[in-house]
Amino acid sequence: MPHLGELMTHLRLVLRMGRATGTDVVAAHRQGHLTQQDWADMIQNCRGCEWANQCPDWLDQHETVPGAPQPCRNRKRFAALKEMQEQVD
Repeated sequence: MPHLGELMTHLRLVLRMGRATGTDVVAAHRQGHLTQQDWADMIQNCRGCEWANQCPDWLDQHETVPGAPQPCRNRKRFAALKEMQEQVD
């Protein structure tokens, strides 16, 4: 079993990746597009991601991007949430 990273570290990474991809994760939760369990699953996915230790440096170099990088375990979730938010706007 892989070592899971620090909870708050990965919460921040999920929020940062959301900002970088133009996905408002907090608004998605508030609007009911992201349940409490979905939110917890995203953080847990990040905690178990083998690429997570490279994520902060990648985010430092990529302020805005069209989508999360390929190794991101939450890539599809960010894309789906972003698509929902774009339909509402």
